[in-house]
Amino acid sequence: MFDAILIEKPDGTQTVAQASLSEDQLPEGDVLVEVAYSTLNYKDALAITGRAPVVRSFPMVPGIDFSGIVAESAHPGWKPGDRVVLNGWGVGETHWGGLAGKARVKGDWLVPLPAGISLRQAMAIGTAGYTAMLCVMALERHGVAPGSGEVAVTGAAGGVGSVATALLAGRGYQVAAVTGREAEAEFLKGLGASSIVAREELSGKPRALARERWAGAVDVAGSTVLANLLSMIRYGGTVAACGLAAGMDLPATVAPFILRGVTLAGVDSVMCPIETRRKAWDLLAAELDLEKLEALSVDLPFAEVIATAPKFLDGQIRGRVVVPVAPDLG
Repeated sequence: MFDAILIEKPDGTQTVAQASLSEDQLPEGDVLVEVAYSTLNYKDALAITGRAPVVRSFPMVPGIDFSGIVAESAHPGWKPGDRVVLNGWGVGETHWGGLAGKARVKGDWLVPLPAGISLRQAMAIGTAGYTAMLCVMALERHGVAPGSGEVAVTGAAGGVGSVATALLAGRGYQVAAVTGREAEAEFLKGLGASSIVAREELSGKPRALARERWAGAVDVAGSTVLANLLSMIRYGGTVAACGLAAGMDLPATVAPFILRGVTLAGVDSVMCPIETRRKAWDLLAAELDLEKLEALSVDLPFAEVIATAPKFLDGQIRGRVVVPVAPDLG
């Protein structure tokens, strides 16, 4: 038996509680993993609170990522004792996720734990950090280089934003950290931000074209924030968009695209090809400053996950939230 967060909807009303489960209750898969660490992400908080229809089938164990050790494997690529990481693939939405002592998944979904980082550090990075690296890779792929000019990062004090800020600064970019929390200014400067931008500057009614300001951007917000960002990107710049914290709509015009050659690059972390995932994780292990990673991550006891989820959605959480499930695994 092992502990898990279990979301159920027996009579049309969602319930969530900490439960004790057995291996025979786990879904199908060819690899059984003993989970060492998981995390609390924005999507997990939506699933646990029921504020958005993230969960597609019930009952469901949330947790869109985890790190752990292979216990059993019928997959040719994995053997017992292998240390692995998983992000996305619908885990925590359509397939039971990482907020449990054990997970049974498809071996094709797993990535080997990169050399040089621990199981805990892998989840301090987690889906948010992995997504941040995909965004940095997208900017680089579209020609936004450290010498191109300042790069804006929205939601900079959150999970994706804080890691993106640290990664970009580590590569030599000037980073404009966009946040609605003035109190986080010193934290963001500690991650390498060269300037702090009040979220209100991107909250007004978007103009078709505003003053050219940034060479590129990483956006986790969508909606009006993204529309304003697009109107302020310099000629030939790129915005890597990976989130919808402010909404799914996009009240923009085509002006930035056809008059300034701006690129809107969508970044998907859920179904990203395995080769790209491995590259992103290898780059994270090589580039991310582990001292900064420690500064932007906190541990949350398993028993406090459910109570903390609403605070996450209300913008009261900074950086990365790591959930130790079985930290003794290493």
